Amino acid sequence: MHQKIMALGAALLCTAGAHAQTAVQFTGIVDAYAGSLKMAGDASRQSVVNSGGLTTSWFGLKGSEDLGSGLKANFALTAFLRADTGAQGRFANDPLFSRDANVSLSGDFGTVLVGRWMAPNFLPSVVGNPLGDSFTFSPLILHMNVPLFNGTGWAATTPSDTGWSNQIAYTTPKFGGLQANFQYQFGELPGDNGKKNVGANFFYFGGPLTLTGFYERDQISNPGIPYAYLGTTKKDWMLLGAYDFGVVKPFASYGRSRADNSTNEAKTMQLGASIPAGPTGKVLVDMVNTKLSQTGVKRTTATLGYDYNLSKRTDAYAILMNDRITNKSTGNSVGVGIRHRF
Repeated sequence: MHQKIMALGAALLCTAGAHAQTAVQFTGIVDAYAGSLKMAGDASRQSVVNSGGLTTSWFGLKGSEDLGSGLKANFALTAFLRADTGAQGRFANDPLFSRDANVSLSGDFGTVLVGRWMAPNFLPSVVGNPLGDSFTFSPLILHMNVPLFNGTGWAATTPSDTGWSNQIAYTTPKFGGLQANFQYQFGELPGDNGKKNVGANFFYFGGPLTLTGFYERDQISNPGIPYAYLGTTKKDWMLLGAYDFGVVKPFASYGRSRADNSTNEAKTMQLGASIPAGPTGKVLVDMVNTKLSQTGVKRTTATLGYDYNLSKRTDAYAILMNDRITNKSTGNSVGVGIRHRF
């Protein structure tokens, strides 16, 4: 596998050297932490050295070629990895380039992309909470995307991963601070071409104000191969916002998620903040509550953390998290880690 990756990188870099108007970049993030984890409903505590405390570790190649007249061809091949063991992917059997595997054309008309790319839910949830894309300590990401396999029966409110394969996506040009994405995933199910995923999101960045949101209509699971029908149609949406006052940046969001074969709707609310602390540090606070309308089950997760920038590319962090589900044992977690961008 390592030889294949090196060969691919060498081939792409040779291509970059042959065409002066082509730019290829090798980039990524390595994030590792040590801690003690216990989620709501877990029978016991686990001491770990794990990957991805604040960001899922990844690496890959991205590039673009100037075709003239404002038109560019772009590609991205990026892969997740587990920095604690060196294993490929976020979990066993995760495809190699499960983060990105796409090609696109961009210009004054916007961008048209084909391949595997982010699902509509992912980037709004990242920019709309103070802990970003932490699948370990961000309450919003945990409620949306990480089911619990400990007998609590807690399921993710977004049913089809944070990335979609087999998709065509269109990104609009920027209108002031506003931009939107429209996405369609082909189900490719034998004998049933009607099953698919569709969705959209938007982003508004206006000075200190950030507004974003997404909508998904999901029928196909991701990222496994072959892709499977979820057994129902699930619709989920969320609106998120933040405002940077300088001394504090508060975050808030509200969303709902429900499957067509169930009346048990999940309603999720978030309140959080990022607070500057020292010349290069910030305190991160976030609390998320999700209530199931039919059963009345509630999950409340709260996180307190401190992130300190050692340089422009490297930061260190320490985080505490409390996790509660109705009538289940309480979970408390702690982690200390370091993250490097390249």
